[in-house]
Amino acid sequence: MNWYLKVLRQYADFSGRARRKEYWMFLLFNIIISFVLGAIDGFIGTYSAQFGLGLFGGLYSLVILIPSLAVTVRRLHDTGRSGWTILLGLIPIVGAIILIVMLATEGKPGPNKYGANPKEVTV
Repeated sequence: MNWYLKVLRQYADFSGRARRKEYWMFLLFNIIISFVLGAIDGFIGTYSAQFGLGLFGGLYSLVILIPSLAVTVRRLHDTGRSGWTILLGLIPIVGAIILIVMLATEGKPGPNKYGANPKEVTV
């Protein structure tokens, strides 16, 4: 839960680096929260089949959009890549696969042009 809250505290911070654990734990909590909100939307009748989203799920998606982009950019920085690499995700199928591989790659050891190695920095 601390990893999720850490990302939310750095709401719109697109600079610096993020560890793999920070990124993937944030993603895991997002998936769990989305399933719970989807169940709540279905239970109370606010789910829209036309949009594939419910009221609470839609609001949560809007709230979490900027932090999700920020942590993804910081994760790419940790691997030594520009944040603009996130645009590879717009290429159908292949782009998403390439982006997932980049996000799962070990970060560059030592400092790089985006900042100090987050594994070496004590918080």
